[in-house]
Amino acid sequence: MTGTVITLAQQKGGSGKTTLAVNLAVAFARAGRRVAAIDTDPQGSLGRWFMARAAAGEPGLDFGTASAWGVEYEARKLARTADIVIVDTPPKADSDLRPALRAADLVLVPVAASALDLWATEGVLDLARREGRATLIVLNRVRSGTRLAASIASAVDALGTPRATAVLGNRVAFAETLGAGGSATDAGRGAAAEEIRALADEIARRVGPIGSAAGPG
Repeated sequence: MTGTVITLAQQKGGSGKTTLAVNLAVAFARAGRRVAAIDTDPQGSLGRWFMARAAAGEPGLDFGTASAWGVEYEARKLARTADIVIVDTPPKADSDLRPALRAADLVLVPVAASALDLWATEGVLDLARREGRATLIVLNRVRSGTRLAASIASAVDALGTPRATAVLGNRVAFAETLGAGGSATDAGRGAAAEEIRALADEIARRVGPIGSAAGPG
């Protein structure tokens, strides 16, 4: 049995793909899963986070890099020993993204609460649809209780693609922990950690049992 591959994709930069990749990777690892991460973004933010985490003495996961066209091979290789492989991609929606989508069991599309993010989503959804991949939209950096957040959620639902019940707030904890190789779940408590764990639980239910347990606790 090979591991589950989760690709994060979004055409617009600043949508929170890397932050989401980091936090999900740690949440699954802390729940006892064997986790690997792949950075395909030339900017290398996920790789820099991993090196900072390794320097702090707590990597907790495996790591690889790949070109756009080498990601399928790298994902298959890491999935032989990992329960979950998380792939971070550059902000684009063109043919270079397709191998990362093709490698995925689930495509996560983060959408921040703005019309610009929403407009950028359709290209990624179209590519994932062409590859026949299951897709899940994740509302990110949401200011709960605002009219804008409600409006974006309604517009996302109108796209006809499943949306995660778990919603990630616009929380300082996500940004503060990233630079030091940390994650919101390292502290174990707080709203940010609870939101990430809720999303990890939801993903596990969608893709089926991961590793030796039914889902992240």
